[in-house]
Amino acid sequence: MRKILALLLVLIASPLSGQAAKPFDFSIKNIMRGPELYGRQPGNVHWSADSKWIYFTWLEPGADWRETPKQFRVRAVPGAKPERVSIRQADTTGARFAAGNRSHNGRYTAVEFNGDLYINDLATGTARRLTQTVEAERNPQFSANDREIFFVRNNNIYSIDLSSGLLRQLTDIRQGPEPTDSARAQGQRGRLEQQQRDLFEAIRDRIRADSIARAERLQRDSLGLKPVYLQSGEQVSDFSISPTGTSLLVTTKTPATGTRTTDIPQYVTRSGYTEELRVRSKVGDVEQRGRAALITLPAASVTWLKSFSTDTTTGSFDLLGWNDTGTRALLYAYSDDNKTRLLETVDPGAKITILETLRDAAWVGGPCSDCGGWYGAGEGRIWYVSEADGFSHLYTIAPNGTGKQQLTKGRWEVRGVALSPEDRWFNLLTNEVSPFEQHLYRMPTTGGPMEKITAKTGKHTAVVSPDGLLVADVYSYVNRPPDLFLIRDRPGAEMSQLTLSPSADWLSFPWTVPEIVMVPASDGVRVPAHVYKPSDMHAEPNGAAVVFVHGAGYLHNVGNFWSEYPREYMFNQFLASKGYTVLDLDYRGSDGYGRDWRTAVYRHMGGRDLQDQVDASRYLVKNLQIDPKRIGIYGGSYGGFITLMALFTESSHFGAGAALRSVTDWAHYNQGYTANILNLPQNDTLAYRQSSPIYFAEGLQDPLLMAHGMVDTNVHFQDIVRLTQRFIELGKTRWELAVYPVEDHAFVRPSSWADEYRRIFELFERYLPARNSTK
Repeated sequence: MRKILALLLVLIASPLSGQAAKPFDFSIKNIMRGPELYGRQPGNVHWSADSKWIYFTWLEPGADWRETPKQFRVRAVPGAKPERVSIRQADTTGARFAAGNRSHNGRYTAVEFNGDLYINDLATGTARRLTQTVEAERNPQFSANDREIFFVRNNNIYSIDLSSGLLRQLTDIRQGPEPTDSARAQGQRGRLEQQQRDLFEAIRDRIRADSIARAERLQRDSLGLKPVYLQSGEQVSDFSISPTGTSLLVTTKTPATGTRTTDIPQYVTRSGYTEELRVRSKVGDVEQRGRAALITLPAASVTWLKSFSTDTTTGSFDLLGWNDTGTRALLYAYSDDNKTRLLETVDPGAKITILETLRDAAWVGGPCSDCGGWYGAGEGRIWYVSEADGFSHLYTIAPNGTGKQQLTKGRWEVRGVALSPEDRWFNLLTNEVSPFEQHLYRMPTTGGPMEKITAKTGKHTAVVSPDGLLVADVYSYVNRPPDLFLIRDRPGAEMSQLTLSPSADWLSFPWTVPEIVMVPASDGVRVPAHVYKPSDMHAEPNGAAVVFVHGAGYLHNVGNFWSEYPREYMFNQFLASKGYTVLDLDYRGSDGYGRDWRTAVYRHMGGRDLQDQVDASRYLVKNLQIDPKRIGIYGGSYGGFITLMALFTESSHFGAGAALRSVTDWAHYNQGYTANILNLPQNDTLAYRQSSPIYFAEGLQDPLLMAHGMVDTNVHFQDIVRLTQRFIELGKTRWELAVYPVEDHAFVRPSSWADEYRRIFELFERYLPARNSTK
């Protein structure tokens, strides 16, 4: 009996032991699980003050899609394994590992952690707690002599003496308007008051007592802090205090009054009732105002800065700190129309020195456009990034505006800058190798050749350790999602992987590396594109093609790095496996190619950017002999907008399209994005009309799928509803609308993603392949 049972167990177990691993389910439903498959990339990477730990947000491979990233840490040694940081651990040890302001002697860092202040001793690895309050403290900075810490609490500046622990409030900034004494009544009421004074001693005694109390109050106030009153509703948005504690630069914002916001109804709610979200206003509505002031301490004398030649003090500002001696503060000032950026210093007397005036007929922008700061002891020197020559590059200049140097130059971009702790090196992230890669370099702050630290082809988003010996590098390649690596801060150093983000299921599939091709545009420019081929997926061509249009407009999607659109990266391969050739362009307006590429859409979105999609269609016709009516187009957000413009105005080049969460009328989008590109709708009606699909809806001839989340707080559901009504009134029939009642702009639920992309695939299958005759 035992032998029989043993034989049965062997027979049962043998097929299982020899069974091949379950193949990857290459279906729309499975790939739309999203980060459950390809993982959550490490984010918010920063070093501990002692360079021994790396902290980041992350989730382990295969974590449920409902989970949100958690805090992790990993030792900065090859082969170390990440560990979760519990809330209790964060409260007891987190301060020692938070980034902060470094003392002038280099031994300490001042940090804010969970709203309280700490001092880290880098020599001993210990932390000293300075505050434990309900109110949050933030932005700690060492004084020039390292004896005090300045910080912000409740929109005011305080200091702590590190020896005695004395806490002092340095400013008394209050909401306006400033109170005033009651004016003496006039006319009939004034005569009655005079009569009361004349007739009654009790009234005269009361007036005398009030006068004495007022004089005593004013005397007390003169011995304390002088209040600084802001305008009604005005709020402090940022501070920068000098190392001497005698000058303070502040920026403020005054919310707009009379603005009308959009209310978004939610239909699927806990209560069972329709509930509304009040979100943003529309472009061109009344906007908040900003201004900047210099406050001298302790006198609290206020000077509102006028950066531009007009009488107005309003604009927007980025504060970049003070030099070590406290003799100058550095800031960027932007004009209200964002066509001018001033780099300027302010001295304690409120004198402004303009170091660079960057003007752009379109709008000021580009990577690292708000980067800048001081380096060097004493008066110091200034570094900043500017698109002055058409590409974002690193410059330095003396505080008085002399000795300007351009440290980097070429048809490539500086995308990130950080100073080494001793101000010896600039650590630069650039795409000098090509627009399709990003690498870490270092350059002496005195100038000279750059040293390339990272070597592996792909995208490196690297952070150098405080001691300058190691690099925490979030690295990705086209078919490998971002993960955290450790390398030595020297050229060509070996990379040691610290995290593994994708699931084993995702890693089991041979994801393709799409070829990068250059599509000839009608204006002579060559436009980069990824091409996904049926042959890459061992499939036969079906005589059809698809153009994918990435969203955001100003976004970089073509290159040797992980896509900003990972689901679409997988879906494009799914299409290729069904016989479609897929093109994905970095069309005009995309990130990574300099100022002219960035601003090519100025005053006409749906102009040059759309023509690049049309040229992609021509490329497919010429090189693959694909009938243009068998070329589909799809994309979300800005990609959905381009899809609508393509089908409405360039119908002869496409056969069907899917427009997801699409802008249909730019006059209904937000201020920050739209006003830069199209100006204001009340001032530039032509720009808005020629850029908005709703004005061209009569041109729809080919099948169109529209999909939109009903709780979209970015591109409101109203956008697609207005276009739908336009179709109805025009008598259009070749369209359909899929709505998603619980989804915002970026869908969250896998079931919604799967339903949306199933519909896209079915649309293309119905109309595009050569085996189909229905058009």
